[in-house]
Amino acid sequence: MNWFEAMVLGLVQGLTEFLPVSSSGHLTIAKELFGIQTGNLSFEVMVHAATVCSTIVAFRKQIWDLLDGFFNAKMNPQKEYVFKICISMIPIFVVGVFFKDHVEAVFGSGLMVVGFMLLLTALLLTLSERLSARQQGGGHGVSYKDAFIIGLTQALAVLPGLSRSGTTISTGLMLGVKREDVAQFSFLMVLVPILGEAFLELVGGDLAGAESGIPALSLAVGFISAFLSGLFACTLMINIVKRAKLWIFAIYCVIAGVACIAGSLL
Repeated sequence: MNWFEAMVLGLVQGLTEFLPVSSSGHLTIAKELFGIQTGNLSFEVMVHAATVCSTIVAFRKQIWDLLDGFFNAKMNPQKEYVFKICISMIPIFVVGVFFKDHVEAVFGSGLMVVGFMLLLTALLLTLSERLSARQQGGGHGVSYKDAFIIGLTQALAVLPGLSRSGTTISTGLMLGVKREDVAQFSFLMVLVPILGEAFLELVGGDLAGAESGIPALSLAVGFISAFLSGLFACTLMINIVKRAKLWIFAIYCVIAGVACIAGSLL
């Protein structure tokens, strides 16, 4: 992979991370279209870490408030929120520790899997939109039970094409959580798992150019590209994700999913 290909994939990752259309699925599509080979998941981990960093910048005030409250001696809403995030991380931790090799194998399975997962994403978005529209009183905040269930669906969303944000937001809406609350929780709950994965890859040497088979310059360019495009997308799109009708994204996922399935059959 050269630096230009890394830049393109970084842009794709950053621009699609904050919309319920599956950034991992679009990375797979872009690699298939341009014939780009990334080897193992090192590059994907790197660009996901970049968009997590852009999330930290975009939510810096909320994160500071959570940290400030968490280190307070007394129990408070911020500390409870952090505990809920920790609970949501349990399923993805289990997947990361025990099923990492299987996840890497799925990432190399091509457009067919991406296509069907995009269709599943569209179904989840449509169902959540309909169910949330029937709710009275606007919903409730994220409970501990909600956090764990949303965490379960986040673990399933490691499949390329199954949107992480779309799946977690849809699950929260179907559980009756307020749209603005589940949107924020969806973006904050992924910070530690992805940064932790990036740290383990770095410590294990998998992110080094020689180990991953990807030049260090390409990794750096991909990171910067994903960070800047992710920051742009986050600052402009976060309110759209919270308020827009999810069926718009569902239609896009159907079109992209059908195109992927058709492309894999040709």
